[in-house]
Amino acid sequence: MKVLAFVFGWLLLVPVVGYPDQAREVPGSTSLPPIPFSLDELHSKIDRTHPLLRGAGAEKTIARGKMLKALGAFEPTLVNDTELERFIPSSDPGKGTQTVGYNDTLVEVLHPSGFRGSAGFRQALGAARIPDLSFGDGSQQVVLGGFLPLLRGLMINPERADLQRSELAAPRAEIKIAQTRQDLFLAAAYQFWEWVAAAKLLDVQKRALAVAQDRYKQVEERANAGAVAAIDVTEAGQEVHRRREVAITARRRLEEEQFKLSMFLWDNGSPTIPPIDRVPDFPVERRMPTAEDVLTHKLRAMSERPEVKELEVEAKINNIDLALAKNNLLPSLDLEAAPARAPEKFVLGLGYRFGVELKFPLLQRRSRGEVLQAQGQAERLVMAQQYRENQVVVDVDNALSAIERARERMEEASQARRLAEIVEEGEHFRFNVGSSSVLFVNLRERTTIDAENQVVRAKVEYHKSLALYQWAIGAWGRSPIQALPVMYR
Repeated sequence: MKVLAFVFGWLLLVPVVGYPDQAREVPGSTSLPPIPFSLDELHSKIDRTHPLLRGAGAEKTIARGKMLKALGAFEPTLVNDTELERFIPSSDPGKGTQTVGYNDTLVEVLHPSGFRGSAGFRQALGAARIPDLSFGDGSQQVVLGGFLPLLRGLMINPERADLQRSELAAPRAEIKIAQTRQDLFLAAAYQFWEWVAAAKLLDVQKRALAVAQDRYKQVEERANAGAVAAIDVTEAGQEVHRRREVAITARRRLEEEQFKLSMFLWDNGSPTIPPIDRVPDFPVERRMPTAEDVLTHKLRAMSERPEVKELEVEAKINNIDLALAKNNLLPSLDLEAAPARAPEKFVLGLGYRFGVELKFPLLQRRSRGEVLQAQGQAERLVMAQQYRENQVVVDVDNALSAIERARERMEEASQARRLAEIVEEGEHFRFNVGSSSVLFVNLRERTTIDAENQVVRAKVEYHKSLALYQWAIGAWGRSPIQALPVMYR
């Protein structure tokens, strides 16, 4: 009974004593593997932090500056002008020297149509005579003025042309940002898959090195037992050093690709090394786009690729220049009505002046030259647009060809690897039964390693061709752009 009571009590104490140790082991056993790093995550970080894309946001600031600069030509201007004149009246020299003048306070403004007007009031200084629009005690005058071009400059003038060009600065800035985004995403995709390939190739070399090291130990034991010659041990050791050298080269290649990829990963204004433990596996193959999809993508890319849209903006700007150049061929016919602003005229009692001015250049060389330049630029843009549209089609076809050939290459490389593995297994069997040597086993394993490397390279080329297709159809340029302007200190 005492023994049973002791055993029963000990069983009751075991859960109480063992539970803390089990609780301490739970967190370590439930740790999750790191989430694989994806191309979408890389592109998202480029959108948020890459300095070139953030710096491209300064194009919007420049566009706003151009708009404000163009609007400055039409903003109201407050003018305060004081004019005085000292003279001796010729009709009555006995009065001596007199000082007469005025003080004008008015607002001048230019309308985009070409009309320029002013309005305000004038305060006479001294014994001046006011013939028109006087008020008060006769020493004040309403000041109204206007200038209207009837031919050259009406609705088409340099100031309005600058305003129209500035309105196109914002679309051009968006196009430049989209172009920067497209190029960055393509370069990042290429570098991302090179980084993945370097990691996979290093893993292949590490596994090959481990196999060579195990064989070296095996052959050394068999040589000590007298089953194989001592030269086989040397052969196995040589293969270990050879594969170790190849593995070191592969590690250097991975480090190099890491540094290159870090230029697309920025944090707090500095590039960051991508985590090696987050290297992803190659995704599964995607469905090839159908003929209808390809046609739709081509038509959309021909109108939405940044290169094509940039030509459209340039054509609009050239149309503005052409219209302005043709307007300059017209004679200048201007109407003007304004108060006398010269003191000597005002003192003499001259009020408002009205005038019609006609100017007609005889040869019109400058205007005709501007028209020829604008027409030549228009022809060049038409040819450039045709080239860009055909280039878009060729880019899409080239990307499709790259995808097709990469898929075929993956199939052939996978088949070659499978056959190399079969031959390697047969050579291992022959070596184990004593009918082969270490040299032939090493050669078979090298063939398998080369076949695995080819599979990795084929997969990399396939995914790079998918990225090229996305770039060719302008998919990355159509995504929402959230570039931030640079803050200068």
